[in-house]
Amino acid sequence: KVMLECLIVGDSIAVGTKMFAPHCELQGKGGINSWQFNKMYKGSFYADTLIISLGSNDHKGVKTYDELFEMRQRVGAKNVFWVLPAGGLPIEKVQFIVKELAAYYGDTVLPIRGLQPDGIHPSWSGYKDIVERTKE
Repeated sequence: KVMLECLIVGDSIAVGTKMFAPHCELQGKGGINSWQFNKMYKGSFYADTLIISLGSNDHKGVKTYDELFEMRQRVGAKNVFWVLPAGGLPIEKVQFIVKELAAYYGDTVLPIRGLQPDGIHPSWSGYKDIVERTKE
């Protein structure tokens, strides 16, 4: 298997993060939830650094914990970072799940520092900050 230097997976926040991380590959699509992600991207995720942004688009019909756990089991990466969702329904539940899974696997959680007016997506400086923190 080819080990990528950096891989970003997930939703529109993943797509935005890629714009500030030209050294990273992207497997993601704007607007998708965790269940849709697992249906679209079935393989494993091998990289030195993996950045995950999922959960922001999850709704009550999505079993967020099950979907994120299933996805995380397919990861083979040295350093795994979860972008902590800032929006979505109900966001506290999704944030709790992300923190719980990251703690279980020893991953790093990156709260978004700097949001766009929608309260969900990072500002340009917020995206740059996410990428910088994955390089430390």
